Amino acid sequence: MSHSVEHVLIVGAGLAGLRTAEELRRAGYEGEITLLGDEDRAPYDRPPLSKQFVRGETDDTALRPSEFFQENRIDLRLGVAATGVDTGARQVTLSDGSTLGYDRLVIATGLRPRRIPSFPQARGVHVLRTHDDAAGLREHLGTAQRAVVIGAGFIGCELTASFRERGVDVVLVEPQPTPLAAALGEQIGALVARMHLEEGVDVRCGVGVESLLTTATDDDSNSVSAQTNTDNSALEDAAVRGVRLSDGSVVEADLVVVGVGSVPVTDWLAGSDIPLAAPADGGGVLTDEVGRTGVDGVWALGDVAAWRLGTGRNRRVEHWTNAGEQAQLLAGALLGVNHPAAVHVPYVWSDQYNVKIQVLGNPGLADEVRIIEDQGRKFLAHLFRAGTLVAVVGAGMTGKVMKMRAQLAGAQPVA
Repeated sequence: MSHSVEHVLIVGAGLAGLRTAEELRRAGYEGEITLLGDEDRAPYDRPPLSKQFVRGETDDTALRPSEFFQENRIDLRLGVAATGVDTGARQVTLSDGSTLGYDRLVIATGLRPRRIPSFPQARGVHVLRTHDDAAGLREHLGTAQRAVVIGAGFIGCELTASFRERGVDVVLVEPQPTPLAAALGEQIGALVARMHLEEGVDVRCGVGVESLLTTATDDDSNSVSAQTNTDNSALEDAAVRGVRLSDGSVVEADLVVVGVGSVPVTDWLAGSDIPLAAPADGGGVLTDEVGRTGVDGVWALGDVAAWRLGTGRNRRVEHWTNAGEQAQLLAGALLGVNHPAAVHVPYVWSDQYNVKIQVLGNPGLADEVRIIEDQGRKFLAHLFRAGTLVAVVGAGMTGKVMKMRAQLAGAQPVA
């Protein structure tokens, strides 16, 4: 190695950062590990936030007990963010004004939710990414009667299901033709829409949101949007009372969730020589197939990292299982211990109502969808590209989905 590894600094104390620290210790690394988190909370699991946690069924989302970090000699520093990096001096600047040196830097800063720029800050408008976001949403859910969920991706659909289980009326708004159209295609999206309709959700697809109605606006004609010059400070105490959609309709609501995607947290890398993907390509830190950035001593993984995939293209993969698989590869490569790279079959799941939706493979590559089974809530679909199986999607079909993993792993890679 060109530089001895005495201190690994991991920026980002989410799942990917934690797994990296664990894998380094598992691989026999004896040096210092610092795990830096901008939240005040030790590493926690995000999937329950939109489901069991927001519904009030669990409070425990911790990924590891507090003593774990001491036992594994991981210096966990919380409530401080990285604000800059000097890769020549191998030094990271922190939000408290201090600096921290490193021998190896691992970037695992994850994502932050997109907001709708024209929306004012009003009570009752939420995004969901952090534990604090979820706690605020859970508290509000206790008194909410009518919700609008903007964006029918996985988070939007899961929250919609959670709200319905708590008896809240929900309007689900999605500009695409169906829920989950971007992730799974319209044919499967229509099956997901059917499930939500059966649960009493008002599903409105092919329509966007124009503006937010708040108690600071007297009537519908005075809705707050990007076009009005309303003083934002006057809206600090305003509460949401609805949204106006792009088709002109007005939906009343006392709770609005914005679930319109996320952006990788890379602004702190501005001015450094660490390569980033173009925003049009999804952004993120560009790396090779084991997390190297091309800048000496700098690595990246998880939601923030655009890894080179088997197809030869770089892409960010925002899946829970992906973080652990990448951590194992990165830790091995960083320490010069070669792990044979297993054939990677992407896997993601989503719990909605009493149904587990599972996705194996790459639905985005498909040019043909075959619905193999359709029993209403339960369905199974095989997705092909040029006759080759590239993905399997199932709802309530756990065994039938997972037994296709070997077939997907054995298929010829699709460029």
